[in-house]
Amino acid sequence: MLLTSLYVFLSYLLGSLSAAVITCKLMHLPDPRSEGSNNPGVTNVYQLYGKKPAVFTLVGDVLKGLLPVALARYYDLDVLTVSLVAMAAFLGHLYPLFFSFEGGKGVATAFGLMLALNFYVALLVLVTWLLVLKTFKLSSLSALISSVLVPVYFYFLDERFTVMSVVMSVFLIWRHRSNIKKIIDGTED
Repeated sequence: MLLTSLYVFLSYLLGSLSAAVITCKLMHLPDPRSEGSNNPGVTNVYQLYGKKPAVFTLVGDVLKGLLPVALARYYDLDVLTVSLVAMAAFLGHLYPLFFSFEGGKGVATAFGLMLALNFYVALLVLVTWLLVLKTFKLSSLSALISSVLVPVYFYFLDERFTVMSVVMSVFLIWRHRSNIKKIIDGTED
C-alpha cells in the first residue's frame, strides 16, 4: 500500500512538470500562462510561438502521461493501481504542484496515458481528433468530441479502464468550459 501510494504521488509530481512553461523558459520565450489563452498547453504555445516550441511541449506532455502508466503496466500492477497512476499524472498536469496549480487542459497528457493503456483506443482518439479538426478547424472541438468518445472506446476495447476514462473525460470537458462557451457564441478560433 505504501509503495502504491508513493508511485501514485511520484506520477502526480511528474505530471506537475509543465512542458509548456519549461519549454518556453528554456527557449527564452514568455510564460504561455501570461499570453494568448493563458493556457500552458500545446495549442497556446503553437499560436504564440510557433511549431518548434509546440512540438517540444507536445512531446513533454505526452511523455508525462505515457511513462508512469507504461511502467505500471510493465510491472503488471493491478487495474486500480494503474488507473490511479494514470489519473495522478493527468491531475498533475491539470493542477501542477510546481506551477501554482495553474495547469493545462490535459489533452496531450491524456493521450500519452491512453497510449500506455491501450494503443487501439489511443489510435481511435487520434483519428477522431484529426477528423473533427479537418472538418471544423477547431482544436478545442476536436478535444471535446474525442473526450466524449474515450469512455466508449475503452468500453468496447478494454473495459477495465472505462470508469477511469469517464472521470478523465469529465475533467477534460470541465477544463474546456471556456472553449465550449466560445464555440456556442461562435467566437472560438
